[in-house]
Amino acid sequence: MIAIIDYRMGNLRSVQKAFEKVGHSAEITCDPLVLARADRIVLPGVGGFQDAIAELHRRDLAGPIRDAIDAGKPMLGICLGLQLLFDVSYEDGEHEGLGIVPGKVERFEVPAEFKVPHMGWNEAKIVRRVPILEGIEEGTHFYFVHSYHVVPDDPQVVAVEAEYHRPFCAMICQDNLIATQFHPEKSQAKGLHLLRNFAELSVEASA
Repeated sequence: MIAIIDYRMGNLRSVQKAFEKVGHSAEITCDPLVLARADRIVLPGVGGFQDAIAELHRRDLAGPIRDAIDAGKPMLGICLGLQLLFDVSYEDGEHEGLGIVPGKVERFEVPAEFKVPHMGWNEAKIVRRVPILEGIEEGTHFYFVHSYHVVPDDPQVVAVEAEYHRPFCAMICQDNLIATQFHPEKSQAKGLHLLRNFAELSVEASA
């Protein structure tokens, strides 16, 4: 069973419907017991980092997220769900994240002709070919909506980059933990393909 974490900060139903469209049921939940029973976990998110991390802690979800990752369950972060995994975000101040992936979350520093937020379709450059990218060709376009991007301490965790004035991390893969800055549920056929790959990913093949 796929569990989608509900912390009031995302288009949860859109993610659920996307999994249903590729033939996999997913349950939206904030119950730690359901997360413990799940085969794989999804942490989506749309909105502000400070409110999101506060809500995760208020609902006592930080521990179950770490437990699921430590147990080797495939986990997928989406957009804000990627950023929350990092040590610190500089969105509207300085805020401590979950600290699962060493690194930081920074605002785009771009010339005036580049609008922030970065919004729309952008080409993916595959930096490291990992199992969840099976069937995803170099140059595939995915849909992005974000003003901030992650900067991992270890560049080896980066699997996909995109470019907005300069390259930025669009996807990480670290053992059973996978997270994207783009929205696969909004990225049409290739985004759905990636979600199907995640739903059918074996634990051993996740990295």
